[in-house]
Amino acid sequence: MKISDVHPELRVYARLFHSIVLNMRKAKAAKAFFSLLKLRHTRKLRFEQKYITRADGSKLRLCVYLPKKPRENVPGLLWIHGGGYAFGVPERDESYIKRFIHKSGCVVVSPDYTLSLVKPYPAAFNDCYDALLWLKEHGAEYGMRSDQIFVGGDSAGGGLAAAVSLRARDSKDAAIAFQMPLYPMLDDRPTASSRCNTAPMWNTASNELAWRLYLGALYKTDGVPAYAAPARAVSYKKIPPTCTFVGSIEPFYDETEEYVKNLRDSGVITHFRVFEGCFHAFNTICPKTNIAKEANAFLMETFEYAAAHYFAKQP
Repeated sequence: MKISDVHPELRVYARLFHSIVLNMRKAKAAKAFFSLLKLRHTRKLRFEQKYITRADGSKLRLCVYLPKKPRENVPGLLWIHGGGYAFGVPERDESYIKRFIHKSGCVVVSPDYTLSLVKPYPAAFNDCYDALLWLKEHGAEYGMRSDQIFVGGDSAGGGLAAAVSLRARDSKDAAIAFQMPLYPMLDDRPTASSRCNTAPMWNTASNELAWRLYLGALYKTDGVPAYAAPARAVSYKKIPPTCTFVGSIEPFYDETEEYVKNLRDSGVITHFRVFEGCFHAFNTICPKTNIAKEANAFLMETFEYAAAHYFAKQP
């Protein structure tokens, strides 16, 4: 990658973050660092922690965020944090969560899902799906309307959001009205943009390690299910209306474009933007730049539109 390929506003950040390459030592260090965020929570929102029981008897922590003054008949949002499936906690995404709640008064549930450094697929996916079912059953206690469950996340969280939408469609356990898989991590197979990519923040080497950790024994086999890598889905019909965006120089560019094309070919309503010269997670890494503000404005305007127009009656 040449620095001239990067959006002018992001070039100083590109030089700063260009050398970041994920390895096992860095992944473990990132996991430890983000775990410290569990000690801090925003004071601008109501915050609760709920613990639900997994099938194996262990506990899954759910972070529940609400406006200071609760409202009725609002959307419920399952928001899933990123981190290459290997690191991160719900608290890292409170900047997103505050914006969503400010726009709609929604209730947000964010699962502290099992990271791939602890257990590979399907542990994280099962946790996120259990969180969806919890939101469906308990959202009304926080003012959520039953016909307006949204799902979203960024990066690996976007991949998990897309996978949750697939399973909800297939199982009919819950009806999702709208999804926001942002620059999602969807395809374990190399694409033109994920192969030999040296862009800042996330590159080919980081991507390959993340998929190897997440898939475990399934890595580089033909047995990877669509719930692990949603780009492997064979049908995209009846997926909920979708909002996403991606930078043109990041590894997930091609798989995001292909995902949107498959959705559109299947008749799914999509709201999609490509931001030229932008690398992975530019909207959160460089939030004060104009290009990041444009991306975040696109997301929030679409979210506001969805809150007014997208509904799905529960089965």
